Order: sequence, then C-alpha cells, then structure tokens
Amino acid sequence: MNEREIRELKGLSQTEIEDRRRRFGTNRLPNKKKRGMIKIFFGVLKEPMFLLLIVCGIVYLLLGEPKDAYMLLFFVVIMMTITIAQEGKTERSLDALRDLSSPRAMVIRDTGRITVSGPELVPDDLVIVAEGERIPADGILLWGANITIDESLLTGESVPVGKIAVDAFAASDAEMAGPGGENSAYVFSGTLIASGQGVFRIRSTGAGTEMGKIGRAIESVQKESTPLQKDTKKIVLVAFILAAAMCALIAIIFGLTRGDWLGGILAGITLAMALIPEEFPVILTIFLALGARRISKKNVLARRMSAVENLGAATVLCSDKTGTITQNLMSVESLWVAGNLLKVEAQGNAPLPEEFHELIEWGILASRKDPFDPMDKAFIDLASRSALDESHAHPVWDIIREYPLSREMLSVTNVWKSSIDGGLEIASKGAPEAILDLCHLDETERAKITEAIAAMAERGMRVLGVARGSHPAKVALPPGQHDFTLRFMGLVALADPIRPKVPGAVKLCRDAGIRVIMITGDYPKTALNIAGQIGLENSANAITGAEIEAMNSAELSERIRGCNVFARIAPEQKLAIVQALKANGETVAMTGDGVNDAPALKAADIGIAMGLHGTDVAREASALVLLDDDFSSVVSSVQTGRRIFDNLKKAMSYTVSVHIPIAGMSLLPVIFQWPVIFLQPVHIVFLELLIDPACSIIFEGEPEETGIMNRPPRDKNESFFSARTVGMSLIHGFVALGLVLATWFGSKSFGFTADAQRTLAFICLVAANVAVILTNRSWSKSIFQSMKVRNVAAPWITGIVSASLILIVMTPFLRDMFHFARIPLWAALLAAGMGLTSVVWFEILKLIKSRKGVTFDCTVVSSKD
Repeated sequence: MNEREIRELKGLSQTEIEDRRRRFGTNRLPNKKKRGMIKIFFGVLKEPMFLLLIVCGIVYLLLGEPKDAYMLLFFVVIMMTITIAQEGKTERSLDALRDLSSPRAMVIRDTGRITVSGPELVPDDLVIVAEGERIPADGILLWGANITIDESLLTGESVPVGKIAVDAFAASDAEMAGPGGENSAYVFSGTLIASGQGVFRIRSTGAGTEMGKIGRAIESVQKESTPLQKDTKKIVLVAFILAAAMCALIAIIFGLTRGDWLGGILAGITLAMALIPEEFPVILTIFLALGARRISKKNVLARRMSAVENLGAATVLCSDKTGTITQNLMSVESLWVAGNLLKVEAQGNAPLPEEFHELIEWGILASRKDPFDPMDKAFIDLASRSALDESHAHPVWDIIREYPLSREMLSVTNVWKSSIDGGLEIASKGAPEAILDLCHLDETERAKITEAIAAMAERGMRVLGVARGSHPAKVALPPGQHDFTLRFMGLVALADPIRPKVPGAVKLCRDAGIRVIMITGDYPKTALNIAGQIGLENSANAITGAEIEAMNSAELSERIRGCNVFARIAPEQKLAIVQALKANGETVAMTGDGVNDAPALKAADIGIAMGLHGTDVAREASALVLLDDDFSSVVSSVQTGRRIFDNLKKAMSYTVSVHIPIAGMSLLPVIFQWPVIFLQPVHIVFLELLIDPACSIIFEGEPEETGIMNRPPRDKNESFFSARTVGMSLIHGFVALGLVLATWFGSKSFGFTADAQRTLAFICLVAANVAVILTNRSWSKSIFQSMKVRNVAAPWITGIVSASLILIVMTPFLRDMFHFARIPLWAALLAAGMGLTSVVWFEILKLIKSRKGVTFDCTVVSSKD
C-alpha cells in the first residue's frame, strides 16, 4: 500500500465495534494483583488485631462470660466490614489507575483518527503506530515506513527485527505466525517500535494475544512498597514484638499476684491490643492509593506510589517548553525570503505574495502528508487560510524515503517521486543552522540569514529553515541528508503561545521554594523570551547543549546553580542536567516525551512523561504521566502531594496520641494492682472503630493547610516520626491519660460504684479521642476555624461515635454488655468536658504560633491566620 491508500483507509463503524466487543470482549490482560472480596476477607482475618479478638472471645467463653464473647464477635464483624470496605476502596482506586495507565493507541475508525485506551481496542481495528510506542494488540502490518520492532519481551532476542507490510486484502486471510524473524508482517502486543511508523490491523486482543497466552500481565500501577511503607512496617514490627513481650509479662504478673491466670491472659491481650499500631500500614496504603487517585483528577497519573511521597519534597521542576509551558498550537507568525519579511497576521486571509509561495510549498513537502505535529499542521493551515492552490501540496506525488530528525542533523528531509517526469524531488526543513549547513552557503549569505534568525528568535518565535533540491531517479539515494545538493528557500517563524496558567504556576513554585528550569531545543533567544513571559528567575542567560558538551560534571553542577534556562538541548543531555542537580542535593522532577528522554526520566526523583504526545518508552520510565501535558498540572500535583504528606503526619500523630491513654488504662491497673475496672477488650474494640475511620477517612479528606505553597519543600528523607511530631503526640496522649485517671479518681472520691467509675472514665477517654481528632485536623487553625472548613467525613464520624456512646450508656442491655452503670447527667457532662479540655494546651500553642507567624512543625503559619 502507498501512503495515499493508507490515508483513504476506512476503519470500523460504531456498530461493527460494538459487535466485536460482544464477540471478543475487551483487550484486557489478566491482572494477577487484582484481589477479590474473598481474598481481602482472608487477608483481613490474618491481621493481629482480629486474631487477638478471637483469642479474647475464647477466653471469655472459658471464663463463662458468653455475652462478652458474643459482643466481641459482633464488633469483629463490624471492624471487618469497615476494613474490607476500605481495602475494596483502595483496590478500586488502583484498578482505575491501571485503566488510566493502560497503553493508548491511535486508531482509524470510519474515516477519522482517534486515540483510545488499550481495553477499548477490538479485532479488525486499524492502529497507527510510530517510534517509541508499544504495540497494543497482535495484528498484521498493512503499511510501514522503515519499521523495526523490539520483540525481546517475547523472544529474548535483543536486536530489533524489520517488518514488511502485506496487502490489506491478503491480511484478512493470512494466518498469524509466531514472533521473531526478519521481514515478517506480524506484530505482537507488548513489543516496542524501535524505529519507523506503520499501520496494522488487529487480529487478537487481551488473552488471545501471544502475551496473554503465556500469562504475562503488563501493569503500569503496582502495589509496590514505598520507602515510607517499609519504614512503617519496621515500626509496626518493633511495636508487635514489644506488645507480645508486654502481653506475656503482664499475664505472668497478673497470674502470680492475683492467682487468676485466665484473667492474666485477658489483661495481657488487652494491653497487646492497645499497644499494636496496626493502623499505620493501613493508613499508608489507603492514603497513597487514594492520593494517587486524587492526583489523577489533576490530570497527573501516578504510575508508582513512591511518586506520591516524593511530590511534596520536589525542590526543582525541570520542564520542556513546547507543549508543556507553551500550548503546542503552532501558527506561522512571519516568513522571510531573500531579505523580505512578511508578517502573516497583517495579511489576514488575503493571498500571500507570490515570492512566498515556494517557501510554503516546500515547507509542506518537508512535512507529513497526514500531519500530527503542530509545526506540520501550521504550514497546511497557512496554505488553507491564504487560499494557496491545492497543487502546492502535490497530492499525486508519492514519498519514497524519509530522513528523520537526529541529534547529529536537526532537520527532516522527504524524498518525493514526481508524477511529471519520474524524477526525485527533495524537501528539507529544520533548525536554521542545520539547513544552512545542508545548503553549503558562503559566509556572506550565512551572516545575512543569521541576522534575520536572531531578530525572529528575540520575539520568542520558533524559527525553521526550508530548502529544496532534486536527485536523479536512477541514482541510489545517499545514506544521509548531507549528501544532497539543496537550495535555501527561506525562514519560517512560528508562534507558540504560552499556556495562560503557567505564569501563575511559576509564581506559585517560587513562593513554595521550588525552582523551575526550562529546557528546550529552541534557540537561546527564543527560550529567553519565553522565560521572560512566564516570569522565570535567573533568565538573563541560557546554557546551551554545546556548552554542556564542553563541561565536566563538576563544572555543570556549579554553572547550573545560577541558570534556569537551557537551550538547544538534545534529549540525552537531560540526563547530565538531572545528575548535576542531584549532585547539588536537589530533589528533581523532570518532564520528557521521547525515547531518548527515558534515561533522564528514570534518573530523576520524579520522572514525568507526557501523556498526550509522549512515547510509551518515556511513560514506562516515568513515575508520573501528565495527561494534559500542562505545566500547571504538575504544580497542582505538587500542591496535592504536600497536602497528602501533611495529612499523613496528622493521621500518624493522632494514632500515636490515642494509643497512649488506651495502653496506660490497660497497663496501670496491673502494675499498681488496682481493681481491674478500666479498659477491657470490648472497650478497645469500640475505640478501634473510631480510630480506623478517623485515620483513613477524616484525615485523608482534610483540605490543605493555609499557606501550604508558601513554605520550602520538605526533606525527602523526612520521617513521619520526627522528634517534634512524636513529642507533640506524646504530650497529647499523656495529657489525655492524666485527665482520664483524674476522672476515675474523682468519681471514686464522690462515691460512685466501680461500674460507674468505669463509665465516666470511658466517656472522658472517648471525648478526649474526639477532641484530638478535631484539633489535629489543622496544625495552624483553631478547632472553631477548622469547623468552618468543609470535611464531609468529620461531622459524620464524630456524630456517629457520640450517638453510639450515648446509646450504650442509656440502653440497659448495651450498658450491661460494656459493664457500665447508669450515671447522672451532670457527671457524664463533666467527664466529657474533662476529655475535651485535653487539647486546650495545643489550641493555645497554635494561637501563639499563629500570632508570631512562625513555622509550626510541617506547616507555615502566616500572620493573617
């Protein structure tokens, strides 16, 4: 097939697509990590807390207390329901992320080209592929231009193999052969286009592909353990060992001093339940999964959970210019031919002067016939608006060969077979210095053109040179563009407006202590003009790719400290920039879209691939995928990353705080041989029902702190459990414990019964728990200010807990189950008031810090707060 026939191909209609979906299903490979509800159930059942509760139930039955055993069983069911619901929500979030990150494919449907996700493909779809992309399904090649494919994933052979196309009609009857071997027409799911481009017809999708047959599942989002998850697991392991030791010790002490060994086992288990912070790994898993889903709503897909952790620590954002800072909507701004400059905008829709016709004609011939690149489209749009005759595009000519852009030659050359005399016509366009080199101009002509280039670049234009030539039809084409004899046609200046949100995003980064670096392949003067438009700091000078080549790593690390603009940069040089920044101690986020960007994306702390125009290779090397290619989306995700980390610290701090009074109320009666009237397993279970939802729902949904982007980035190695955070948590916990003890001793002095004392102490503990939730919602605002900030879960959970406590105290049946007693209203209100006052010290401290406008732990508090 020739290129014209490919352009005229008609794909499946919507009716045909639906028919194939019914017959074949979707192109979805088996997902080994996706867990069903039964697996989640048995996974939850293995948790230490549930095992301890089961043991407690057995002990209660041995003690002849079936009511307590049944009550524990009831609470186990409730806790398991909540945990399974949370796990299910996490799984659904990850499944949604996997769907988002599945391979994208450009298909021909009816007569149009659209991009769809991998699962939407059906047999007989026509798929357009190009260099750097993954093949999304098995199929037969209908057309290809210099196409080679890396099939090592299936064959183990690392050398790419060439592919040849077959006739479209023959393809419908041909049998698929296996992967491997040169000059085959068959392409396979999961393999990589190493070079060239092509169109293939899908024969098999999903489990029917070679990839599916051997059970290999490609997943873009994996539930891998992040550094923080690993640290947290270590902390939980240490706490578990400590709890086990304390459990045994308390059981022995209780048995020896009181002669009640079953009671000792029960007391030991109660203490172990109070000490084990099993919420920590749950909090991290849920926060990171839901955080990744939250970031995806900002048009940023997190492929790796570690990226969610690192986002808030980014100190440098390295961004491409075209398509990320600018809109990638190229339009021809001016034309230059033989010293004559034409401002296209001044022309309106009027016909172009004759002297500029050839420049546009050969610019179009140096572009793709069916363009997707914005620069190629700009030439065709100008021809259309200027009413140039269709013959300028030479629709009956056939392309013979393409010489692609390379690092050594920044130009593109197309060889066409003329329909008139069968001769070969050459059209080239690219970087002006490359075109000047191809045209072999003398110094006088070169100086005159260079002056025009500089004038265009200073206005922020992207400048291209255009050249033409011819070649004898019977003479073999040379291996490189430099061997052609070309004539310089002129210059084309293209305008690419900046995205409206970028200047604000750059200012936000500056306020947040994040340095923005712009990297582009454009002229330095063009780059500096754009840098000025977006308000980039240190944008008076630019470092070029040629300068980087001449520097060693130490020199680059020093120079990079004072420069934020890099021009004429080859993709491979991005890696040197990342390494220099990391050598300076920066946490680097780097954007990229091409095959050659992959090393830099992988080396960066946060690699960010372009989702709209990026290659699959770049996406696989990255931690994040920018779904809209917009720089402001990166900044929004950094802001969200800071919020996630802040809320994680609040949840962790709260968890540590509430475990202290629970553990103390379980431990102190045994040590001091007080009557065991304090916490029992049923009470701890009730508190756990409050702790888990509070950690994973209330704090995850908490809005960001005021001034979150007015503070410097955190250290990426910072732990949740810093000395200051742990210190605050300990104070919260011991103050609450002191007030609960004071409530118990006070009620004892008033002559309340043992069950009434337990009731009042428990009310105080629950009230203190709720108070810690409310005060931890914000580390800068007071509780009353926080109540004005919308958090859907907070009033529901605190309301349900309060109502449940009232119901337990007021209902005789439940009261007996909890070993409570009926108490006067004034005593209950006094006990609740004692609990609520446990956070007064923290509210006073927040007020003092707010008035001083100083940093309070992880939050910068401005004076206006």
